[in-house]
Amino acid sequence: MSGTVLLTGATGFVGRQVLRELCERGVQTRVIVRQGKESLISQSKNIEQIITTNDLFAETLDWWKQACQGIDTVIHCAWYAESGQYLQSEKNLDCLAGTLQLAKGAAQTGVRRVVGIGTCFEYDLTTGNLSIETPLRPLTPYAGAKAAAYLALSQWLPAQSVEFAWCRLFYLHGEGEDSRRLVPYIRSKLSAGEIAELTSGNQIRDFLDVRVAAEMIVDTAMSNRTGAINICSGIPITVRTLAEQIADEYGRRDLLKFGARADNLVDPPRVVGITI
Repeated sequence: MSGTVLLTGATGFVGRQVLRELCERGVQTRVIVRQGKESLISQSKNIEQIITTNDLFAETLDWWKQACQGIDTVIHCAWYAESGQYLQSEKNLDCLAGTLQLAKGAAQTGVRRVVGIGTCFEYDLTTGNLSIETPLRPLTPYAGAKAAAYLALSQWLPAQSVEFAWCRLFYLHGEGEDSRRLVPYIRSKLSAGEIAELTSGNQIRDFLDVRVAAEMIVDTAMSNRTGAINICSGIPITVRTLAEQIADEYGRRDLLKFGARADNLVDPPRVVGITI
């Protein structure tokens, strides 16, 4: 790929790592960020242009056509992701509508390739081991909106001669993660010498560092792969084991209190990705 990449969500948890990876590879990048956040990425190398907006999901088709002028590949990381809110929020419908508008703008300006970011929650999680052949069965507005974007664009974009890939993320952790999520919570408690109250920890998950995920997303963007792709480790690990590995860094397994919180009865016992 020798053309310019358009990246949305460049200041988010995943997007900032995608931007870092693009910059490290010397890829010319145009970024779209919310007004007021330009300073977070202004020192990044190989940024051709920073486009600001109050709400990219409310922008018009003409706005997107202008933004996509001269773009080879779009990597669309932006989405509403407020911890504790995003799964059930009606804002997912706005994100879906805005994503479809972006896709139309990209197609009408001759963009060659579009890479979207999905979620493992699109799948039927009762199967435990999830491949791209696993049936979709979203159970929240977030997962439903992501699945709807995938289903619509996987049919429409190729018909417009635009390559389309959809990267389904599993359980990411790492730099820039919201402090309310599992790994930052454990680290903050242990670093303060306080008890980390956890569930039984018996849930089996597929955890992956966000920087590795970003490498996989950029690899996908720079390849000719199309369709759904699992961004995962493929390695099953219990939440208990992960917590103990973190605790061992501090030498404080004694601060892990498993069973202090009730297990979520609707939480699937096993969610592990299968890579191909």
